[in-house]
Amino acid sequence: MGKIKLTQRSVETLKSKGASEFWWDTDLAGFGVRISAGGTKSFVVQYRMGGRGSRERRYTIGKDGEVWNATNAREEARRRLRAAAMGIDTVATERRRQQDDIDLEFGKYAERFLQDYGKRHWRARTFQSRAADLRRWVVPVLEGIGLPSIARRDIAAVFDGLPPKSPALPRNVFAVTRKLFVWAVQRGDIERSPCDGIKPPPPVASRDHVLDDYELMLVSAMSDHLNAPFEAFLTLLIITGQRREEVAGMTWDELYRGKREWVLPAARSKNHTAHSMPLGKLAIRTLDALAAGPSWPRKGYVFTTTGKTSISGFSKMKRRLDELVAQVDEDRRVRPWRLHDLRRTMATNLQRLGVRFEVTEALLNHVSGARSGIAGVYQRHDWRDEKREAVRLWEDRLAKMAEKFPKKFLKARASAKMLNEAI
Repeated sequence: MGKIKLTQRSVETLKSKGASEFWWDTDLAGFGVRISAGGTKSFVVQYRMGGRGSRERRYTIGKDGEVWNATNAREEARRRLRAAAMGIDTVATERRRQQDDIDLEFGKYAERFLQDYGKRHWRARTFQSRAADLRRWVVPVLEGIGLPSIARRDIAAVFDGLPPKSPALPRNVFAVTRKLFVWAVQRGDIERSPCDGIKPPPPVASRDHVLDDYELMLVSAMSDHLNAPFEAFLTLLIITGQRREEVAGMTWDELYRGKREWVLPAARSKNHTAHSMPLGKLAIRTLDALAAGPSWPRKGYVFTTTGKTSISGFSKMKRRLDELVAQVDEDRRVRPWRLHDLRRTMATNLQRLGVRFEVTEALLNHVSGARSGIAGVYQRHDWRDEKREAVRLWEDRLAKMAEKFPKKFLKARASAKMLNEAI
C-alpha cells in the first residue's frame, strides 16, 4: 500500500508485485487504484458513513481501460465522496435499485397491477381490453426493466411502436400505462411516475357517420347470412340502439316479455346507471325466435355460442359483414361504418321524428348536459311512456325503410351475386 498522485501516466507505471495492493491518491482522500496479483488495475473509492469509528466502505468504480481512466474515475470518486459527506450511501442506494429492478420488474409488476387493481376496479370487458393493450403493446417494450429505472424515453419508445392506423390506440395505451404508474406511486413502489409531463395523445375526432336508409337496410339484410347468434345480435343493435357490450352481455333474467321491457342493471351499464329499455314488436319477435317461442328461458346469456359466456369476436363478425355487403353493393354506396354508428343512426332518426332530446338521451342511457349536474339531481322523470312511444316510432320508421328496400330484393341480389362468383 502506498500513496501517489494518480494520473493516467502514473497509473500506467504501477506494476504488480505478485500480490493485491492499493495505491491511494495524494490529492483526493479515498480515491485509489487496486492492482491485482495478475496485474489488473481497478479504480476504487473508500469512505465512511457516520464519521470516525464507523466501518469503511469500499466501492470499485471500474477497471482501467476503455471506459475508465484516472481522470473520469477521479470525478466519479469525488461525486461519491460528496454524496457520503451529505449522508447518502451511493452503494446502498444502487444495491436497493438493483433489488428493485428484480422485485419491481415491469413484466411481473404489470401482471400484479392487472390482478390486484384491474380485476377489482374494472368490469370484465374493460379488463379484457386494457389487459390486452398492456400485454401486447407495453410489456414487450418495458419488460426486464425495474419500475424505478423506467424513464420518459422508455414510455416514448412504447408509443413509437404503435401502428399508425389506429387513432384510438395511443390514447387507450397511455391511459392504462399512466394508471399503472399512478398505482405504483400510491403504493410507494416508486416516487414519481415517468408519465408525468408527457402530454396525453389527442382524443379521437368525434364521429358523425349516420347510416342512410339504403345502408342500414343492406346491412340488416346481409346480417341474416351471419352465423347464429350474430344475426339476431346485429338486429337488436339496430332496433334498440344500445351499446355493443350491453347487448352482447344481455341475459334472459334481464328481460320481461310480459312487460315488454329489458332492465339493464347498473353493474353492466357503462355509466353505472340502471336502465329500462322498452321492447317493441320487432325486438320481441327477434327474441322469440332466439328462444324458439314466447316462453323465454329464465337465466343464461341471450347471445352465446358456448352456453357459458357471452359472444365476442366482434371484429371478425364485422369483417365478415363488410365482405357480404361489398359483394352486393356494386355502386359502393355503403360508406365505412362502425357498430357504434348504429346507435347514432337511431338517435338521428328519432330527432327527425320529432322525439324530444331528453327522451332520446333516456332511451340510449346517455348522460350529458340534459341529465347530469343539477338537472340530474332535481329532474327525476324517467320518461317511461315517452321512451315506449319513441321505440314505436323507430320501429315504424324501420318498417318503412324495409318497404323502400325490401329484404327479399336485397337478399336476392346477394344470392345471385354469390352464385355467379361461385360459378
